[in-house]
Order: sequence, then C-alpha cells, then structure tokens
Amino acid sequence: MMRILLVSDLHYALKQYDWTIAVARDFDAVVIAGDQLDISGQVDGSVQIVVILKYLKRLMAAAQIIVSSGNHDLDSRDPSGEKTAAWMRRVRQLGIPCDGDSIMLGDILVTICPWWDGPFGKQAVEAQLARDRAREKRAWIWVYHAPPLGSPTSWDGQKFYGDAELTDWIGRYKPNLVFSGHIHQAPFVKDGSWADRINQTWVFNSGQQPGPTPTHVIIDTDAHQAVWMSATGMEAVHLDQPLQRPVTQLQQLPEWLRA
Repeated sequence: MMRILLVSDLHYALKQYDWTIAVARDFDAVVIAGDQLDISGQVDGSVQIVVILKYLKRLMAAAQIIVSSGNHDLDSRDPSGEKTAAWMRRVRQLGIPCDGDSIMLGDILVTICPWWDGPFGKQAVEAQLARDRAREKRAWIWVYHAPPLGSPTSWDGQKFYGDAELTDWIGRYKPNLVFSGHIHQAPFVKDGSWADRINQTWVFNSGQQPGPTPTHVIIDTDAHQAVWMSATGMEAVHLDQPLQRPVTQLQQLPEWLRA
C-alpha cells in the first residue's frame, strides 16, 4: 500500500507548510508540485528560499518528500539564457529528490520534472521522460507543475492555461499518474476540475486556497482512490474505474482515510 499526499502552489504560505509538516507522518510520501515561493510577495526571494529550505528540512524529518519547481520558483538563468530554479540544487543537497531526479517508492517510479522556460529545458525534460520510460516499474508517476493543455485541470474559468507539450508527452509515454498545480482556480470553477483522465493517465491538480490548510489530494494505491479536500468539501475518484462527471462528492471520509 502507498499513501501519497499532493499539495502545490503553497506560495510561501508558512501556515500551510506548518499544516503539511503536521500531517506528513500519515503518508508514505508528500509531493509539493511546484511554486514554493511567491514572486509577488513582499518578502525578498532570497529570503524566501532560506526560509523554505528550513521548512523542507523539517518536512523531510517527518516523511519522504518530493519537490518540483514551478514558475514562481525561477531565480536564475542557465548558460543558455533560459530561466531556471537554481536553488533546487540546495534542495537536492538536503537529500530531497527534486527537479530532474527520479525516485522509487516501492515499485512505483516517480519522475520529477522542472519548470522549463525554453527549448533546451524542454529537451532536457523529454530526455528525462524517455530515460525513465525504459526503467522497470509497476506504475509511473510524473510531478509536473503545469497541467496539460485542454484538460479541465488547466481551466481557470475563462481559458485553458495548460502545457501543450505535457499533453503530447502523456499520449506518447503513458504515465499512470501526473501530479500538477499551477492553475489555482481549476478545482473551483465551472467546467474545471482537480481530476482528469487522459486515456489511462490520471491527472491531478490540487488547486490553491487561502488559510492555514492547503487544498490537497490524497492518493491511496491500495484503495485505488484519490480524494480531494478543500474548504468547499471533499470529492473522490476511483482510479480503476472510468472518470465520471460530475466527480463524486463525499459527505464523510472514506473508510481507508479513517483507518
């Protein structure tokens, strides 16, 4: 059994990091799918990085954590001139799998993709996916901050803001699960969603809300279920069944979450 917590777009909301640390021991892995920082915030980015690294160090003491970059995390340019989250090297130095890494959770392979800014970054991500496709695994998870273009997980109520390359790569490489974020409104707006299924691939976007508790998705590989929790309520999908619209709303926690 593997129980995974997905959060994203915490944007330097330190109370939401506190909540994540508090619940981390209940999970086999905690995934933060991009946008640790807040480029529109009043705190300088270099200061944010120092603080978030301290939070990640606390979090790794409680659970296996996996971190990818998002567009708010870009702090430098690489030799090709493309924007990059160079501070992720410091995350890796802590012993935390992050951008460009892969990790086995039991027999599940997790591929952690960086936010890419141009052709060189895109080529690196595609090479990473091609490499990991050949690895032996029972299931394959991608952590990729932007959801796929055309998916309700990338709908903000007016326009799709997803990643067209990701849509193509899902079709070609066929992962089992993709963990994303980026479009905060998607789970809350009409025709948007926190969950989507593209052929056999499930895509999740946890979304974003204010307050001390982040929106989050809990995936249980034994129960074959994923549950989304927010201030508006709870919804669930069965991973071994076709996606039904509207997504099932829950009145109480499923038995496997109460255990």
